[in-house]
Amino acid sequence: MRKGSGVERRALLCAAGGAAALSSLAALSRCDQHAEPRGRLRIATGPRGGVYYRLGEGLAEAAAQEYPGLRPAVLVTAASATNVTLVDAGQAEVGFTQADVLIGTGLVKPLALARLHEDYLHLVVRADGGLRSLSDLRGRPVSLGPAGSGTEVTAERLLSAVGTRTVPGLTRVALNVDAAATALARGDIAAFFFSGGLPVTAIASLRTNVRIRLINLGQYVALLRHAYGEVYAERGIPASTYGVEPVVTVGVPNYLVVAAAMADDTAYGLTRLLMERRDTLAAAHPAAQRFNRRSAIDTAPLSLHPGAARYFRDSER
Repeated sequence: MRKGSGVERRALLCAAGGAAALSSLAALSRCDQHAEPRGRLRIATGPRGGVYYRLGEGLAEAAAQEYPGLRPAVLVTAASATNVTLVDAGQAEVGFTQADVLIGTGLVKPLALARLHEDYLHLVVRADGGLRSLSDLRGRPVSLGPAGSGTEVTAERLLSAVGTRTVPGLTRVALNVDAAATALARGDIAAFFFSGGLPVTAIASLRTNVRIRLINLGQYVALLRHAYGEVYAERGIPASTYGVEPVVTVGVPNYLVVAAAMADDTAYGLTRLLMERRDTLAAAHPAAQRFNRRSAIDTAPLSLHPGAARYFRDSER
């Protein structure tokens, strides 16, 4: 047994006398005879400059520390829709996804381990480009995110909801957030969309080299909710996030999802990491500081995996 691992710590606590050695009834559940998670743990994330990738790195680190039988690997992907497809195809064990890609897209619905944080739809332009509203993008090249990304789904729905009168002749470009930031800095595109938790690393890095502006999208949330459901909400990006003028934009929750075939004990263990190793996850990205048990079980339109549901029941004891 690896010295200092989560497995060793739990074994020592349980050997010392069960409940008497533990600080709470919730912790007592860790002394139950559950099989430790083992095998591959391929984590489908997103581009390297996005939040999912950073959180995936944190989850991989926590999993390696707590469960030596797991072999975590972080997969760089186009993000949400691709991640759901990879999990369904058995090419990833877990994946991060926005909630809206699970509604009206025809994707097979996985099971959820937890609701994590909210993604914020960013529309980023150069501050010196004179663009201040969605309608100013008419006839200009704009990245809506790569095919298979949650950004693409949300941005396309936004444009559909507002109609071609608002944004006529927009030229669609499909770039991930890292490539889009580079293209905006070079002047190859006029703007890019990206949906992610705060702060988005690629946008924060871009801000150090180029003066940028975020476009306000909050006025379109009602249109999105009317067309696609209540998964969308108004959310603010404060000035402190990127050092630019604050805006109101479109927020959408995101989940960590798995296949129904995942072993209950593995789902239990991974859910425990999400809720109890937030220090490690937050060191990878501060969005993990927003994880909490009360909101974690709200995963509509998905059901919780039975192993995840068991963890949340145990944590209430």
